[in-house]
Amino acid sequence: MALATNAKTLQSPPPRSGLEPLADICAEDLKRVNGIILEMMQSPVALIPQLAGHIIAAGGKRLRPLLTLTSARLCDAEGDRQMALAACVEFIHTATLLHDDVVDDSDLRRGQATANALWGNKASVLVGDFLFSRAFQLMVADGSLKVLKALSDASATIAEGEVHQLITANDTETREVDYLDVIRAKTAALFAAACQVGAIVGNQPDDKELALFDYGMNLGIAFQLVDDVLDYSAAQAELGKSVGDDFREGKMTLPVVLAYERGSDEERAFWRRCLEELDQSDGDLERALDLMIRHRALEDSIDRARGFGASARAALMVFPDRPERRALLEVVDFCVERAF
Repeated sequence: MALATNAKTLQSPPPRSGLEPLADICAEDLKRVNGIILEMMQSPVALIPQLAGHIIAAGGKRLRPLLTLTSARLCDAEGDRQMALAACVEFIHTATLLHDDVVDDSDLRRGQATANALWGNKASVLVGDFLFSRAFQLMVADGSLKVLKALSDASATIAEGEVHQLITANDTETREVDYLDVIRAKTAALFAAACQVGAIVGNQPDDKELALFDYGMNLGIAFQLVDDVLDYSAAQAELGKSVGDDFREGKMTLPVVLAYERGSDEERAFWRRCLEELDQSDGDLERALDLMIRHRALEDSIDRARGFGASARAALMVFPDRPERRALLEVVDFCVERAF
């Protein structure tokens, strides 16, 4: 894939409702981040930039690097360290997507064929490893042990979360606390670190660094909760995803956990057949959705997301009222209300 083509496809995505203030504040910074991404994904091994470019160009909202850039601005960071660290965050995220699609045997991501569907599982895993390595090169080049600890800890936590999810997959005895442990690790840890490094490069005191970490953690949990609800929503089609992918794969997300806990013996037998044995027939997805609605599993999952969103907002109150803080607050609304 030619560099010129990559440069075109890596233009900042059009702003979406709720993310517009974030995108506006960081528009020029994000262009520089995209330039770093382009530079760092190059390799004389042609398959690497080709495959990496495919998934990075389809990278959607660039939410995580935007969080790093905006947090750094909120903390009055000087210089341009945050640009490379935002690219680092995006590389970590993209590497996990490549690995996730292999684990989940996914064929589509955001309406496009996944890298593993096009190039196979081996190439996807290895290029994911390459992107992780690039991320660590960027961390080391930054020279801060605090940054290195924050992002390396997040990387290790993400891997633990993925393994934990693998263990709980198809297990109908999964509890809500187990589910939250999984998403706190596999999704929210990177949100938290992305915000935390903004405070670090801004040389903020510990209380403000912790506040941004807490904001990111709670935002990430809310984000994943809504994602798991959306898997059972017709809105999935608008996101380029198939409705019910989690159900077909037997994933124990919160809507399923709540519906199972609140169900009758006959309903629990249905969930065990569909999710543990993966013995699914026509109409099972529709019945699963009916059970979730009957037991308020979807509504209560959104309520949980709203609670974590409220905690994210509260964490930002240690910062003065300014455009960056208002933009970060609007991100919470975007993440939660996209379910509607």
